[in-house]
Amino acid sequence: MTRGMLDCLIIGGGPAGLTAAIYLARFRRRLSVVDGGDSRARLIPIAHNLAGFPDGIPGDELLARMRAQARRYGVALTPGTITGLQQDEHGSFLAEMANGSQIVAQTVLLATGVADRHPDLPDLHGAIQRGLIRYCGICDGYESTGKHIAVLGRGCSGLGEAIFMRTYCSDITLFSMDTPLELPGEYGRRAKAAGIGFVTAPVVSLAVEGDMVRLHTAEGQKLFFQTVYVEMGSEARSDLLRPLGTKLNELGCVLTDDHQHTSTDGLFAAGDVVRSLDQISVAMGQAAIAATAIHNRLRSSETTV
Repeated sequence: MTRGMLDCLIIGGGPAGLTAAIYLARFRRRLSVVDGGDSRARLIPIAHNLAGFPDGIPGDELLARMRAQARRYGVALTPGTITGLQQDEHGSFLAEMANGSQIVAQTVLLATGVADRHPDLPDLHGAIQRGLIRYCGICDGYESTGKHIAVLGRGCSGLGEAIFMRTYCSDITLFSMDTPLELPGEYGRRAKAAGIGFVTAPVVSLAVEGDMVRLHTAEGQKLFFQTVYVEMGSEARSDLLRPLGTKLNELGCVLTDDHQHTSTDGLFAAGDVVRSLDQISVAMGQAAIAATAIHNRLRSSETTV
């Protein structure tokens, strides 16, 4: 191994990246985590479905605890952004940071997650913290039980979330941002069968008024809801892998095998950037699998001491 080369570079410091860091550090691996500070988990007001926290835990507190745990095992947490990733003829990786520095590693774990598409709303962060704007019915639909709910998609993209939310609410209205809502054929039948109301005129603006969110449509309607679930899609942060030819799906999510290994030898991926159920517990599980696979891969070429 070249002097100064890491066993593993972890790109992303959310739940997946930090879980992998803790595992690899306890495997006595030389690693570094480069974190851009934009994990979606930091926006979670309180996560109630994470086992072991009966009163829930705010996302930023969870990340702070995980960073402290990683540091306890000597993990180097570097703030910054990786702007380029190359692989040499020997299979090692060279990562370039935005500040011009470079990192070399035998393996890489990509844990960069996804970026949600947000509506244009003043103080969006504040609205999220108050539970007025939400993004994940699986995560926090329970907290919306019995409320007057809107689901805001683009086109008919929000229909699935609206139907899912019928588990918790009977009063749900589906909207589309910037483009008219059309529910042709089977889409319309599904909405009707589920008792989902809908407004065809596109939403042109949102605003928080007291404890409600106002949706303003292109036809001049002003409608108020206790919570708006945003289902406008997301973008996988996987562009670093495109020059390597790593296989992605049609949404840009990374394809992996059962050990979180990608189609690029020595490159692993875990968390929301992988096509799976976007949940913290899933990200942690994938990270544990990836970290163990990375350790075993490295161990197979080493002499045990």
